Amino acid sequence: MTGSPTVKLRRLSAELIRLRKKAGLTVEEVTTRLGWSKGRLTKWETNQWTRPDLVLIRALLDLYGVTDNAVREAILDLARQSREKGWWAKYTDVFRGDLPGFEADATQIRTYEALYVPGLLQTSGYAAAVFRAGQVLDEVSVKCRVEVRMVRQDVLKREKPPEFYALIDEAALRKMVGGPEVMAEQLRHLIEVAAEPHITIQILPDAIGAHAAMPGPFTILDFGTALDPSVVYLETATDSLHLEKPEELQAYNRIFTQAVAFSQTPEESVRYLATLVDQLKM
Repeated sequence: MTGSPTVKLRRLSAELIRLRKKAGLTVEEVTTRLGWSKGRLTKWETNQWTRPDLVLIRALLDLYGVTDNAVREAILDLARQSREKGWWAKYTDVFRGDLPGFEADATQIRTYEALYVPGLLQTSGYAAAVFRAGQVLDEVSVKCRVEVRMVRQDVLKREKPPEFYALIDEAALRKMVGGPEVMAEQLRHLIEVAAEPHITIQILPDAIGAHAAMPGPFTILDFGTALDPSVVYLETATDSLHLEKPEELQAYNRIFTQAVAFSQTPEESVRYLATLVDQLKM
């Protein structure tokens, strides 16, 4: 069993689809037989849950002919556990999507950033400067968001952390976010965390020109089991979405691989970061 309610809900949706198809029923047939509103089952199967209702899920299992007690209890346990709240549930005003819930269970996280240092690697000073840049948040809100971002980074400090690969465009490292002192601290932090065995940092040099990842930042999360397929997470200024179709995953895996091929090696990247720190001392 996974630990994140976000991942459990996604698995619950997938299991309900599998059982419905095994029973040879369409969404319309299920809706008609149970007398449900048209959108209820569709929302469940597309992982648009509010709170799983155990009574209604039992009704589905009955209709699907699931008589094996072990299977029924496994589905119901999944539903019960998916109703739990992750730490991030308290911060719906901070997070636009499910990224912390996916990060909590990921065994591997690969991210590309074009203009920022990845959130999981930001210092508090750098993060505060990023949040202030929009000029719409008061200092209380900025402080709250910084604290939440620092808590989110705990995923890389747990006993069995995910493998984290950060691909950072050189342009992000040359932006003087927060001023020279804040930026120098951030660069030193990147050098420090790059020494961790589960963290890899590579830099895409400006000199390579156009590259495969230029359309925009993204994060690929893998979960180490076929029961929980990988997901690509994208975020805009106002919204977020995650992609799960095989062709979408294939495309972003290809983009990441191609971009890595044009990047500095991890060792070269650390040396370059040290060079940038030295330049800020001048």
